[in-house]
Amino acid sequence: MPEETELARERDDLMAEIAAEVRDTAEWTGRKALSVRVRNAMATVPRHAFVPAAERHLSYRNHPLPIGLGQTISQPYIVAIMTELLDIGPDARVLEVGTGSGYQTAVLAEVAAEVWSVELLPELADTAREKLGELGYANVHIRTGNGREGWPEAAPFDAIMVTAAAESIPETLVRQLKPGGRMIIPVDDTAFRQRLVLVIKDEKGDVRVSKGLPVAFVPLRGRFA
Repeated sequence: MPEETELARERDDLMAEIAAEVRDTAEWTGRKALSVRVRNAMATVPRHAFVPAAERHLSYRNHPLPIGLGQTISQPYIVAIMTELLDIGPDARVLEVGTGSGYQTAVLAEVAAEVWSVELLPELADTAREKLGELGYANVHIRTGNGREGWPEAAPFDAIMVTAAAESIPETLVRQLKPGGRMIIPVDDTAFRQRLVLVIKDEKGDVRVSKGLPVAFVPLRGRFA
């Protein structure tokens, strides 16, 4: 199986590159290394399964790739560090806004009990649902809709991840975050084009926001709820 052997080698190289980048960006993120659970998830999910055939040879490069319709599959390091910053427990219920290819969804499904994912574009939602089903991710729920509205009937969530850049933090999503929960979202910033923002809601329901890593994401589409 020459191709499988080569993919395995490329995945190992990618994991080493991600570990180095996590160390190098610790001043922004506060994390010097990935947790065992996130590292195992990144090593388990077959990124090549979510990449278009024309880009398959680039599957384990540490950069984003186009998936059509003006969207991208995120850089593996970004997938890893965003997942890490949510501190997802094995019993957690997670909301993802922006299913895209389904790659980040699969990583979340590896570390959480259940994942609800909302995708604005029906074509992407259908493709991701089919691919995740083929790979056996039975703990994922996907629907087409306005991600800014979240998934109210499944709320509250222990963690929320937004995989597209917003001009501000949607309050609708903050309301769907459980006390003690965390949300990670790219937000437009004046000093940088975008920054990762971590939203932490304490047990009393008070919210604390901290800005971190400079990033570049496609815009979050859909109207505010």
